Amino acid sequence: MSQATLGDDEELFGEAASEMREDVESSLAQAWNELPAADDVWETDAENALGVLNGLKSALDAGDAEAHLRDAKKWYTMGQRADAFEDADDLEAEIESLEETIADVSAAGEQVGDLASTIPSLRGALQEAEAENEDDEEEAPAATDESDEKDAEQTAADDETEASEESEE
Repeated sequence: MSQATLGDDEELFGEAASEMREDVESSLAQAWNELPAADDVWETDAENALGVLNGLKSALDAGDAEAHLRDAKKWYTMGQRADAFEDADDLEAEIESLEETIADVSAAGEQVGDLASTIPSLRGALQEAEAENEDDEEEAPAATDESDEKDAEQTAADDETEASEESEE
């Protein structure tokens, strides 16, 4: 091989390494952009708890962030194996940070989904308990009325007994 060919190969390799780095950086940027905005998971305009949870569950969708992360990791791995990057510590750190963030978003989405699925049945159970409690309260005054009537009858009977005893004396 001639000296010119080796120089051209080195130049081509340098271009390829730059393009790989750009591909990694581009995929990372796209992945970050796919994640939900902080305000989307913080603010709500729902009127009830289930609406809040369903809105939050929708907001916690990472979209195509995982696919873009996969592309970034693919190009990063390729560049690392080819020893194409002079300094790739920043890329590695960003990939790790993005992986953690996506995992956090996914875990939160699952937790919210689980909670959203239990809220309707919890509400139903609480409504049944309230209805039973109201029924018990409605029956309680009737029982009290019966006790009051028995007390009144007993008092009248006692008064009659006293009156008879006084008249006998």
